[in-house]
Amino acid sequence: MDLPESSVSHAAAQTEPTTRRLGARGLVDREEFVRLIAQSLYSLGYRKTAATLEAESGVPLYPPEHDRLLFDVMSGRWDACTAVIDSLAGISDRNRAVAEFLVWRGHFLELLGIGDDGVRLATEVLWRRIAPLGIDRRCVHWLARAIVSCEGAVAPDAVAEWRIGLFLDLVEALPPWLRVPSGRLEHLVETAVIQQVASCIFHNLPDEVTLFEDHKCLEEQIPSECAQILCAHKNEVWFVRFSNDGNYLASSSSDCTAIIWKVEEDDTLTKKYCLEGHKKPISFVVWSPNDRMLLTCGNGESLKLWNVKTGECCHKFGASVDRIIASCAWFPNSEKIVCASSEPESSPNVIFTCDLEGQELEVWAGERIPKVSDLAVTPDGQHLICVCPNEIWIRELRKGREWKIPEREMISSLCVSGDGQSMIVNLNSQEIHLWKTNGSSSVPDKFKGHKQGKFVIRSCFGGSDSLFIASGSEDSQVYIWKRCMEMPIKVLHGHSMTVNCVSWNPTRPQMLASASDDCTVRIWLAHKAHNLT
Repeated sequence: MDLPESSVSHAAAQTEPTTRRLGARGLVDREEFVRLIAQSLYSLGYRKTAATLEAESGVPLYPPEHDRLLFDVMSGRWDACTAVIDSLAGISDRNRAVAEFLVWRGHFLELLGIGDDGVRLATEVLWRRIAPLGIDRRCVHWLARAIVSCEGAVAPDAVAEWRIGLFLDLVEALPPWLRVPSGRLEHLVETAVIQQVASCIFHNLPDEVTLFEDHKCLEEQIPSECAQILCAHKNEVWFVRFSNDGNYLASSSSDCTAIIWKVEEDDTLTKKYCLEGHKKPISFVVWSPNDRMLLTCGNGESLKLWNVKTGECCHKFGASVDRIIASCAWFPNSEKIVCASSEPESSPNVIFTCDLEGQELEVWAGERIPKVSDLAVTPDGQHLICVCPNEIWIRELRKGREWKIPEREMISSLCVSGDGQSMIVNLNSQEIHLWKTNGSSSVPDKFKGHKQGKFVIRSCFGGSDSLFIASGSEDSQVYIWKRCMEMPIKVLHGHSMTVNCVSWNPTRPQMLASASDDCTVRIWLAHKAHNLT
């Protein structure tokens, strides 16, 4: 049924916008919002829909000044261009001068391309139009030299394409309201999603994001259910570490063995090799960056290199390096390692690099070299980080620059984040401190709640984008923190004795491993992942 004319007019009036501001807090300008939607529709290929939006809303994608400036540039109406620029609201004197410089430089270079008469006219433009703008004198000098060399001159047959480029450069120097940057709406939405994810305490699975509701994860996304207990070790398990590709786990024990475990597709682990040969407890293991080799370090004995594919010992470093290794780390190329020696108190402290045959390459020794208890090389190979009893010692390898970060309490262990930007150290004061590896942070982020006083406890970064920190504890529990929060968000119960070390799977954020004095390694899975198995 047709509506009476008065009814149609009333309905149309109801659809007319009654305010320039949108949103519950009135933070969104209506016209800007419509322009963003139109630009996004055009970029997605919905040109008819975008044009209909412009017509129905009465809000053009570009304001009249934009189209007028485009017309003037393409027509070579240089005085008209500067008149449009001078009329724009919200432009600073500096940006106005830059925009006018771009206009007159464009005119200058076009004149250079038309021969001798053009050179004379270009010279006039340089001194009458460009020089008074107060632009960096180096730009003016370059243009002056161009008069002689004709460098940058625009050939007549290239003028149209040149002016399109000039216009694009010009609008970049003008106020943002004059244009809608490409992908701006998508950028705003993505920024909102990133902010929501960052503020979500339990976010751990990267695909759990939707635009249809505010983002919020349940705590079940954090590894918290013990899915498997590995009981192959005969004594205390001191160390555990996932391979870089997440497909293997290595554990070491005071029973003088290390074990390589295979991570199966269903998130279960199976024993692959037991590495035997050490005569003393193995304090830690280190995967090569390419995951083909494994280093094991026994307490007070030589370092051993193992072939992960065969489980065979490839090299015993003590045979060619007459030192007892306290800690070691790989360089990113998997062809070189760095070690710290733990000789008797009367001997000097030594840090050295060597190849995989044990041939020493560089040696740092002397009174300035600290007694190292743990060390790491950043993933880019640029920095060597060592922890000493009460300080963190960092050396920029390429430049030789060194600096120290003091700690008031004794440091027991070190872990560097996957991106190499951050590091955490466990302290005997029952705190974990997070520092920036570049030394830019003067005060660390602190994490509390776990128990540590007598033993070496190791922590790790983990989860999606390394947003979490996990640590063992002397109270037989595993503690998990969000990196922005001081107190733990999750405490995992199950072990019966001290938890010495934890490792978060770098490619399966739903999986965490813990090693304990109760002779076991526990595999923890997120509730969702566990249900799937």
